[in-house]
Amino acid sequence: MKNMMDNLIDKIKEMNNPTVIGLDPRYEMLPEYITKKYEKNIQGACEAILEFNKQIINETFDIIPAIKPQIAFYEMFGVDGIKIFKETCEYAKKKGMIVIADIKRGDIGSTAEGYSNAYLGRTNLLNKQEAIFDVEFVTVNPYLGIDGIQPFINDAIKYKKGIFILVKTSNKSSGEIQDIKTHDGEEIYIKVAKLVNEWGKELIGENGYSSVSAVVGATYPKQLEELRKIMPNSYFLIPGYGAQGGKAEDIALGFDKKGLGGIVNASRSLMYAYKSELWKNKYNEEQFAKATRQEAIRMKEELNKAIKNK
Repeated sequence: MKNMMDNLIDKIKEMNNPTVIGLDPRYEMLPEYITKKYEKNIQGACEAILEFNKQIINETFDIIPAIKPQIAFYEMFGVDGIKIFKETCEYAKKKGMIVIADIKRGDIGSTAEGYSNAYLGRTNLLNKQEAIFDVEFVTVNPYLGIDGIQPFINDAIKYKKGIFILVKTSNKSSGEIQDIKTHDGEEIYIKVAKLVNEWGKELIGENGYSSVSAVVGATYPKQLEELRKIMPNSYFLIPGYGAQGGKAEDIALGFDKKGLGGIVNASRSLMYAYKSELWKNKYNEEQFAKATRQEAIRMKEELNKAIKNK
């Protein structure tokens, strides 16, 4: 049966591009020609961010399958920030993009249900249910075990959505916890990987991948290759490319023989491509979204070459 992961894979195949753009906007890094249009207050900053996001989406929706907005960059602006997070998600969906909300929630019981209801499921309003953010995927923290994951799995089944569970993250200090060896000599991230593989068995789709899948960082290629073998039915959301130092040839280790198995996130390197050494002399700040498009094409070609030649 077709699941949400199949929908994502269809978009990746259609565009021949295993990329997701992380929309993590920082107000101070926006082009000045945008920020000067708006008041220098919270509301004005949010209006500027929304315009920035929409321009990037307009230039990339036909070549990039998905966006991944990180909720923290919107929560920091309070109610107005949450509003533009929702508007960004809705705008991307109208353009045909899949939305992976990077929320990294981790709690239990009714609290976990509340988080899942907000993003994947429905909120009860006595005599009816209302979709709130209604995104296709969310990221989830597994530290509390299945109690923190099951509500998201339930909604993934009920509403044909998906989740990416943190397994081996791309940050430098991830090994402080994730690499600790357990009593039988296996690292914690290996234990989590095996659990994710088990939790996702009932949601495997037509392409052989589950809608319950994993976040695995590009900055640890050895573990990326190891986890691909341990988790044959888990699609990988792979952060760490570009600004964090993840290389295409390392990322390719997380893909299968068919060239599937991963979607690679880039945030800063795509959003602010117009500031990079490669593009700053070709595009001015008013052309920032065009620079993003060109960097996305370059990234796509680099990734596809590495995946093909691995």
